[in-house]
Amino acid sequence: MQRFWALSRTTHGVLDLATPGFVALLWLGNFPPLWTIALSLFTAFAAYTAIYALNDLVGIAVDKEKFTGEINAGYSVEASDLRHPLAQDALSSRSGWLWFAGWFAAALIGSYILNPAIVVILTAAALLEVVYCLLLKVTYLRTFVSGLVKSSGPIAAIYVVDPNPAIQLVLLVFAWVFFWEIGGQNVPADWNDTVEDKRVNAKTIPLQLGTQTAGIIVLLTLGLTVAFSLLLPRVSPLPLGWLYLLTSALAGFFLLLKPGYELYTQQKEGRRAAKLFDNASYYPMAQLVLITVFLILGKFTA
Repeated sequence: MQRFWALSRTTHGVLDLATPGFVALLWLGNFPPLWTIALSLFTAFAAYTAIYALNDLVGIAVDKEKFTGEINAGYSVEASDLRHPLAQDALSSRSGWLWFAGWFAAALIGSYILNPAIVVILTAAALLEVVYCLLLKVTYLRTFVSGLVKSSGPIAAIYVVDPNPAIQLVLLVFAWVFFWEIGGQNVPADWNDTVEDKRVNAKTIPLQLGTQTAGIIVLLTLGLTVAFSLLLPRVSPLPLGWLYLLTSALAGFFLLLKPGYELYTQQKEGRRAAKLFDNASYYPMAQLVLITVFLILGKFTA
């Protein structure tokens, strides 16, 4: 089973569950029924497991090219000797597709039970993931596609707790996740992978625009992420005051802005990109813990 979990980058996928969890609690302003929580967790886990596997399945040819030379050490949140098991011939393509199909079917069923609209979101996310992989050697603008894919989970979470959400508030959540993904995940990941990406003639922001511009993009998008996070209380019925905003801003500073600035000022130390990726991966979890604490405290003080 270890090879299959490696295919789906499960450690990273589990961390990703924090983002839709945070958004659902923030939007609802309460804890959903236990049945909804259990089904949502299973569905989200199945979806992330399937989509991450799909990434390697579509990109297997390019990954094999990368493995003709030395591969970087990866990131602490998903470092493994079995990274890209398909490219290492540690897992057959047929087994990988069956693994993807099983989890994707489970995610579709769970989505339909929670809200049929989520089936559309999940299907769109899968198609966009394929487009993202196919654009590797075409354009660095594929980073925008990555932002769309990663935003699909939190947007789906909104439709779990609210079948008719206000679109302007949905767009606010979308913007927060979109810029976090670009500045905290996608660009740092490409920055960390420049050696093997250059080997396969990949078109990424660090390779096409240079590390100076990539660093500016990281700082700009992470700054926007923290700015949008301070507007997120508008989507919640909870009376989230200055203490919540301060704590949220501190999480953004230490997990996003500080490592992002260190990467920008020390661009020659490529491993700082992996450090930023790791720190940014824990940012949604910090937000989930924060809103959970405020919800619990609110129940005790009500």
